[in-house]
Amino acid sequence: MITRFLNHKSGILKLAIFATGLSGIVAEYILSTLATYFLGDSVFQWTMIVSVMMFSMGLGSRLSIMFSDNLLRKFLTVEFVLSTVVAFSSVLVYSVASFTVYVGFIIYSLSILVGVLIGMEIPLVIRINNDYESLRLNVSSIMEKDYYGSLAGGVFFGFIGLPILGLTYTPFLLGAVNFLVAVMVLILLWPHQQTRDKRILSITATTILGIILAGSVTAKPIILYGEQKKYVDKVIFEKQSRYQKIVITEWKNHHWLFINGNQQLCSLDEVMYHEPLVHPAMKLAVHPQNILVLGGGDGCAVREILKYPEVKSIHLVDLDPEMTRMGQENPILLDMNKNSLNQPLVKITNADGYTFMEQDASFYDVIIIDLPDPKTVELGRLYSYEFYRLCYRHLRPNGIVITQAGSPYYAGKAFTCIEKTIAEAGFAVLPMHNQVITLGEWGWVIGARSIQQENLKAICRGLQFEDVETVWLNNDAMLLMTSFGKEIFSRKNEEVRVNKIHDPVLYKYYLKGNWEVY
Repeated sequence: MITRFLNHKSGILKLAIFATGLSGIVAEYILSTLATYFLGDSVFQWTMIVSVMMFSMGLGSRLSIMFSDNLLRKFLTVEFVLSTVVAFSSVLVYSVASFTVYVGFIIYSLSILVGVLIGMEIPLVIRINNDYESLRLNVSSIMEKDYYGSLAGGVFFGFIGLPILGLTYTPFLLGAVNFLVAVMVLILLWPHQQTRDKRILSITATTILGIILAGSVTAKPIILYGEQKKYVDKVIFEKQSRYQKIVITEWKNHHWLFINGNQQLCSLDEVMYHEPLVHPAMKLAVHPQNILVLGGGDGCAVREILKYPEVKSIHLVDLDPEMTRMGQENPILLDMNKNSLNQPLVKITNADGYTFMEQDASFYDVIIIDLPDPKTVELGRLYSYEFYRLCYRHLRPNGIVITQAGSPYYAGKAFTCIEKTIAEAGFAVLPMHNQVITLGEWGWVIGARSIQQENLKAICRGLQFEDVETVWLNNDAMLLMTSFGKEIFSRKNEEVRVNKIHDPVLYKYYLKGNWEVY
């Protein structure tokens, strides 16, 4: 009977540590995602947040040696504090971001505080459980349950937390987990003779429950207010998908699409981006029948491709199913893309572009690459030598590839790096640029398989567009877009390396661009 009673208490502690392990790892992911969203450079932010939190957990473990008695009360106190801090992490970050630029300080301060509190949990539980199990079983079983909880937390965050609950409600669910752990331990393990202390802790628990419930109700308007402060115009749509934050803003009759805070297009002038992206490549291909679009989930590039009657198939590959769903259903995007993604010629695949190119067995006349700027290592992979070699293999002999390439002026070395990388992959290359009103000076790079390098510019400058319906693009525009003047921004005289997967230099060039001018 005594053994069964002791095992019951030990089991409660193990269940508690499983739940806190789940909550702890998800707290790391939330803060890492917030850091990426507000500070950029996802690889760096995830690396630093996780590292800072792991260090802080070690610090918390060290600090736990200061607790020599009343260990159960100390554990409950840690859980109550942790539940409150984690629950309000997103609300606090968005609130601070609405009135100061020092949001990074808050994110990293939260990472340290949460890490210290998490670090205290395991040593305290091990010491409490020491009364119920031998040291050999105690340490191994507690650590085992914590690691299992971490796996469950990762699965939860990847499939439910971020894509469904988002950064608004996931923290409150985590706070509730830590709160329920504390309540369970308080009810089942608290000594019966210490009724006064239990009453105080019960009042504390009730207060914290009220705070968390009130916070969960008011969180959305607070976060929306913080989100709105990031944008000049009124936010009319926002969605956190599994991969990115999608926002649409409105000013008068015009709309802007943002991904992770970066403008992708504006209804005012998106034709000045999408027409140069599509029509020169389509004209150079002579008989463009099978077209591949990588990215472009908004559907505007496909809209332009559909203007060519000889096109037989368009395969659009975009990582985020939420983005392509919006391109097919959102009334604002439907108005812009003229319902292009719902046309019979269009096939949509939601997949990573690089992986798709590795596995695809088809050949294309034109490959149009309409991806976000290469500001991270993972995005830089889709602007790499290896990726452009895959494009080369998937093009028919007269095939053409074109990619958006950021700004030749704000990020001149990055633009030149993309041009050199495409050339290194075997293409004749031609850079282009255009003044897009809401984006500034923007650029593209054309790659041709069979046209000689010395002839490509002249051929492009001779392209005619009278037989295709364009809003802005004509032959005069091609003359302007292929003229750069003297090289004062592209820095062609400086050493610019080819971007490769094992040598990812492009994102560094991009981040070091003159974006303060932008």
